[in-house]
Amino acid sequence: MTRTRTGARPFGRTLCAMVTPFTEEGALDPDGAGKLAAWLVAEGCDGLVLSGTTGESPTTTDAEKAELIAVVREAVGDRVSLVAGVGTADTRHTVELALAAGNAGADGVLVVTPYYSRPPQEAVEAHFRAVADASELPVMLYDIPGRTGTRIEPETMIRLSSHERIVAVKDCSYDFLGTQKVLAQTELAYYAGCDEHVLALYAVGAAGCISTVANAVPGHIAAILDAFDAGDTARARELQLRITPLIVAMMGAGLPGTVTAKALLNRLGLPAGPVRAPLLPAGGEIAEGLAGLYEELVAA
Repeated sequence: MTRTRTGARPFGRTLCAMVTPFTEEGALDPDGAGKLAAWLVAEGCDGLVLSGTTGESPTTTDAEKAELIAVVREAVGDRVSLVAGVGTADTRHTVELALAAGNAGADGVLVVTPYYSRPPQEAVEAHFRAVADASELPVMLYDIPGRTGTRIEPETMIRLSSHERIVAVKDCSYDFLGTQKVLAQTELAYYAGCDEHVLALYAVGAAGCISTVANAVPGHIAAILDAFDAGDTARARELQLRITPLIVAMMGAGLPGTVTAKALLNRLGLPAGPVRAPLLPAGGEIAEGLAGLYEELVAA
């Protein structure tokens, strides 16, 4: 059966861009992945994004991606949505990954703009339509030009919104005006992909967020949106500003979020393990600083 739009929040509200736990030897850690996923859900996430940027998708194999979906699905059951990152620079490969994700138990696929080749907008649109046509899973577009080198322009988003299986966007465009334009003209469910935009984007109609910082503090991210939903905008603002120092340290201090998230998770005794090359682990001083900011946040 073809899956279509399921409402304003097709994949939930508070999603975590989950790290992919590895063993100390660098292999996929299925047991660790299941434990981390279960903890994230227990602490407030109603959706998980696997094999995204934070999940080190460029350095995991197709088989590892499928196994990760299967073990996380087993760990969390049907309580939450699982969105699988399947985007590559190759349309054919992306389609293959999307089909494999569905077979492994994903509820949707996250498809990034093809990178390196820098296709024009006509080709970008054709790429996304090809994936959506081939898979029965709902599609979340991933707009992150800082990594791919190519925007999904607002006009392209608007055209793509006509496809019945293109239902959502992970927004890392840093184009707030463009985002509002699409929100105003389509029913696409937007998810803030930058932690500093969690509250701001939610306030203008986003469905929720896909947070890297939620790997360590899922409950705090959920609480920001809970406060806004309850009409306590002052509390929501307070919570967003309170987490800002940790966002700066994890996302704005010159290291990839994968590196800082794993450093903090390892300090907290949660499954994470090392990063894969070409990434390098955070130094001890950085990990200590992250742990200190975490302690200040949870003690507040």
